[in-house]
Amino acid sequence: MLPLEGLKVLDLSRVLAGPYTTMSLADLGADVLKIEHPERGDDTRHWGPPFAGGESAYFLSVNRNKRSIGVDLKTEEGLERVRRLAEGADVVIENWKRGALEGMGLGYETLKGDNPGLVYCSITGFGPGPDEDRPGYDFLVQARAGIMGITGFPEPDGGPTKVGVAIADIVCGLHAATAILAALKRRTETGEGCRIEVPLFESTLSWLANRGQEFLVSGEDKGRLGNGHPTIVPYQTFDASDKQIALAVGNDAQFGRLCEIMGLPDLADDERYATNPDRVANREELVALLQERFSERTSDEWVEKVRGAGVPCGPVNALADVFQDEHVLGSGMLQKVEHPAAGMLRMLASPVLVDGERLPVRRPPPTLGEHSGLEGWE
Repeated sequence: MLPLEGLKVLDLSRVLAGPYTTMSLADLGADVLKIEHPERGDDTRHWGPPFAGGESAYFLSVNRNKRSIGVDLKTEEGLERVRRLAEGADVVIENWKRGALEGMGLGYETLKGDNPGLVYCSITGFGPGPDEDRPGYDFLVQARAGIMGITGFPEPDGGPTKVGVAIADIVCGLHAATAILAALKRRTETGEGCRIEVPLFESTLSWLANRGQEFLVSGEDKGRLGNGHPTIVPYQTFDASDKQIALAVGNDAQFGRLCEIMGLPDLADDERYATNPDRVANREELVALLQERFSERTSDEWVEKVRGAGVPCGPVNALADVFQDEHVLGSGMLQKVEHPAAGMLRMLASPVLVDGERLPVRRPPPTLGEHSGLEGWE
């Protein structure tokens, strides 16, 4: 039995943050009904190429283990159907413009009248404040919340860049899933539901983590460090003779072992590099010395040698390398599922294991309105 089996989630969200939230709940066993416009569907169904059986890879990536119902919310019949489904739901999640669903009779205050235990989650662009009515978009949020300001290489050779996936949406979705589960836990004790709001901007702001706190403590903005780390050295990529490797030296003992296997034992005792604060202060000189030695061998040779010394090290993989990685292939993260339009699909599964078992892909991402014949929850 999956942990959330029997939980009913009515999904009025679209694009990424909301669907990522509901997919996380569906992976854990929740029954997720995705409400879509009967003709257009979720915007991401059209975000391609690539497509598989007419379904965009983007849509497929965040909608496994759900069912889809086509409903026109511009009709009273459609609105009434959603209200009936909400009466039997444990959770409703939405990411509409602030106030839009209230005007349609689908806001929390209306729905809780017939379902006082309802947990209602709204994903917004910005929380209460001066910009609360502004929409949120990952790219703009990454820029404004400072993520782009600390991501990329310093000028003149580089500049700010976004993270390669829409991390603002992903982290917002994870916060939303956590908050929903917390609200459900409280409901078991009080019998009462609640309305949760999880803003995209504030979620991303919280993702600044140590970089944000470092600025609040010191007032210093270390800016963009490429693949380096602001407070740990060496903790970055290096160029081997064929391609880059990633090295993550987490303590002084690891640094000593690294120096030994690289044939540079004196560096570990050098007062400029003996401790991590020393290495941070003398970053450029140390990195240059290590880079010179790393360029003498291939990435495979260095990865094997450095790992053998108990120092974290790995290849910098392109996606083609990722999906041939022996751990990826042996972890159960890649699963196959039969899709009604696309045929057999390989998909990434949930990273979560329960009692040692990988959570399964129980259902393929649904085709538009595939389950519209449902009269209610089953």
